[in-house]
Amino acid sequence: MVLRTIAANDTMSVFGWVGMVCLVATCTLGAQTLSPFDFLRSTESARAAGLAGAFVAISGDASAQLYNPATLPTVPEHALSLTVTKHVLDINSGVAAYVGRIGSGAWGTSVAFTSFGSFTRTDAVGNAIGTFGASQVALNLSYANAIDSNAYYGVTLGYVQTTIDRRAASALLVSGGLFYDLPRIRTAIGLSVRYVGVNLATTNGENATLPTDVRLGVSHRLRGLPLLVNVSLTRLAEQGQSLGERLRNFALGGELSIGKSVQLRLGYDNGIRSTQSSATASFLTGFGIGAGVVLRTVTLDYTMTTLSAPALVHRLSCTLLLDSFLGE
Repeated sequence: MVLRTIAANDTMSVFGWVGMVCLVATCTLGAQTLSPFDFLRSTESARAAGLAGAFVAISGDASAQLYNPATLPTVPEHALSLTVTKHVLDINSGVAAYVGRIGSGAWGTSVAFTSFGSFTRTDAVGNAIGTFGASQVALNLSYANAIDSNAYYGVTLGYVQTTIDRRAASALLVSGGLFYDLPRIRTAIGLSVRYVGVNLATTNGENATLPTDVRLGVSHRLRGLPLLVNVSLTRLAEQGQSLGERLRNFALGGELSIGKSVQLRLGYDNGIRSTQSSATASFLTGFGIGAGVVLRTVTLDYTMTTLSAPALVHRLSCTLLLDSFLGE
């Protein structure tokens, strides 16, 4: 499917269009500016999406480094997480995240790729003369270690590039986080600051806005009930919003374990729902519904997220515990 017809010399319009597509696909329409980097917000695993992004205080998951690099030491062994996502329109993406050990700490890396589909290339008078594509790639390298017993810090150095035809915008990014585990009361607290950085390459000499994101979350496992409850304040650094509006960007997620092998998830992102008008919102707007199958060495997860009445996003993830999987 062709997303839009763009004149051959109107590359900046395409960057603006990709920025708009990013905002629609991530439901950040409250933002004041369009950015070719906004799609970084939707880089997450199926489990994270099933908990509506309330993932900053989750331990033991290789994909949690995308939200908070300080969680890396909580992953029990070398692990690999793979996710494929079918977004709205012609947008498809995938992300791979790996966790390893280095000395007393842990390191992680992730690679994310997004294809925005194809555009029709036209000449100055509107005649179609071909097509071209748009894509984004993000690379991250993270390190984390203990501050004290059950307290961890983590940092991430990242690079992102959005390419439109033969032009590209890129940025160097830094993220950081803190994670504190309270096992006696089955609670964890996480804080992360993501996507702070500088533009490396621009298309018109003007720097693109970076999707800087501040998150604070709590995870609590109930006593006597196999339910993990997660609450997060998200997008606390959102531009163009008052303090009250930022505090309404909260996310709630619950994960119910049925036996040792099945997990059911339900999440709600109020930030997504608050950006929708009554014409586009549905009863399930902002909700993520998913399930997981947990085996000894492999975990499979699926989530469907409702962004608006016609817009559904599907994610499928596979996580491998490599030491156990390879028999080490």
